[in-house]
Amino acid sequence: MLQRLSIRNYALIDTLEIDFDSGLNIITGETGAGKSIILGALSLILGQRAESRYFFNQDKKCVIEGVFFLADEQLKPLFENNDVDFQQDAILRREIAIDGKSRSFINDTPVNLATLKLIGENLIAIHSQHATQEISSPDFQLLILDALANHQPLLKSYSEGFKQLKQTEKQLTLLAQQTEEAKKKQDYEQFLFNELEEAALKEGEQEHLEQELEKLMHAESIKRSLIASAGLISESETAAINLVKEASLQLNNIEKFDPAIAEINERLKSALIELRDIASEIIGIEEDTEHNASRMEDIQERLDLFYTLQQKHRVASNAELLAIQGQLSANLNDILNSDEQLEKLQKDIDALNKNLLAQAKELDRNRRKAITVAEKEIGTALKQMNMPNASISFSLSEQPQLNSNGINEVQLLFNANAGQQLSPVGKVASGGELSRLMLSVKALLAKHTALPTLIFDEIDTGISGETALRVGEVIDALARHMQILAITHLPQIASKGHSHYFVYKHEKADKTTTGIKKLGIDERVNAIAEMLSGKNPGASALQNAKELLG
Repeated sequence: MLQRLSIRNYALIDTLEIDFDSGLNIITGETGAGKSIILGALSLILGQRAESRYFFNQDKKCVIEGVFFLADEQLKPLFENNDVDFQQDAILRREIAIDGKSRSFINDTPVNLATLKLIGENLIAIHSQHATQEISSPDFQLLILDALANHQPLLKSYSEGFKQLKQTEKQLTLLAQQTEEAKKKQDYEQFLFNELEEAALKEGEQEHLEQELEKLMHAESIKRSLIASAGLISESETAAINLVKEASLQLNNIEKFDPAIAEINERLKSALIELRDIASEIIGIEEDTEHNASRMEDIQERLDLFYTLQQKHRVASNAELLAIQGQLSANLNDILNSDEQLEKLQKDIDALNKNLLAQAKELDRNRRKAITVAEKEIGTALKQMNMPNASISFSLSEQPQLNSNGINEVQLLFNANAGQQLSPVGKVASGGELSRLMLSVKALLAKHTALPTLIFDEIDTGISGETALRVGEVIDALARHMQILAITHLPQIASKGHSHYFVYKHEKADKTTTGIKKLGIDERVNAIAEMLSGKNPGASALQNAKELLG
């Protein structure tokens, strides 16, 4: 239940704190005094949009805070699932800065607006005179049956499964489109792949062949230089080997006189061995070097293939061609596997459809059982509110295709008078009839959803007299099981309140503010008498008010 509502800097309210009681809390006041302002402030901690132009003082932020007493831990999972600590005294707060930006808190934990709205909607439901049109909505009519059927786990399972079905169908459609497009390109991509595969490309091969071709093209000059080099090292009279050998012989005669000379001589002998090895290798290379026109032709043909493929695919190396070959292979494999993937997705869809259809059938059975209870209880409530000949009927049909709610479509049929044909409720019910019908539905839902607090905002539009008295009795009976805040202009309903709050305007220093006070018994008598006869009520109005209050 809502224990306390604190409002600072909103509309005509500078600072206001209201402590509510359990049971039926009546809120009355003159037109324009600010009853709707209080409701508007409360809606801000239920996640509604805020605008700074409604601030009382444009230089200060607006703060709305509600303290709720949660008698049991039924909502604890909801808090924990949204990373909010559960407390029996739950505090919802909304702070709105002058630039319009807002911050939300639950039990002093910062939360986003969606979380504030989600938890707030599980604490309070607001029903206004404008919300009566909601009853014409098929979704709302189905919600009535689902609440009575008490199959929320099944409904949740179906909803999650239906969402998965739609996602899988979307995947199937997308994959089918991609597969169709890929198959259109399959022949060309297969040709490209075969062309690359036949080329038997190897990374590094191009560089090696280009080097070999250069050598073959310059074979004669290479041979001449190798022969000359070998001659200078080992074959001519002044060859390097002969000179080094002669130098070593000269050192042989004197190395005994100085260890350093002996060391140098050893290095010369090592150099002599190295020079002989170098000369031998040069001669070997020279003998292996020859102008091979046939090999040159083969290499050029191979390189031409590389260059043609690279130009075709607009790349500059065999490594890039190999990457393209790999991608083509992957594309072709995807096409080969796509039929299997399509088949698997279709099997998944068939399984989901089968399971969802079974759940939808069970939802349908539960709803049909709930119809009997709904029609009986709503009919009883309507009779209590002076509509003895009213009747309603839920027309539940099965559709060939699954939808987000199962396989059902529902239509609520209504007539207010005996002898009239049942028709869709939005077409035949007057404003007063809709108000009473919606109150009957809300009373029924409240019993089955265990909502802590229900707010009625002038739902008594279009009724008066005995009917208003009956409506008050229904609201009073409902308030024995839950907290109700009722904003009303009817004395018959106001008299049923366990607590009565009066909203008033106060003018001071050219500034109008809204205030609220809880009325004592004498004040209640006078307030209800004024509702009966206007300002300065006479003795008969005061006596009538006392009788209404019992």
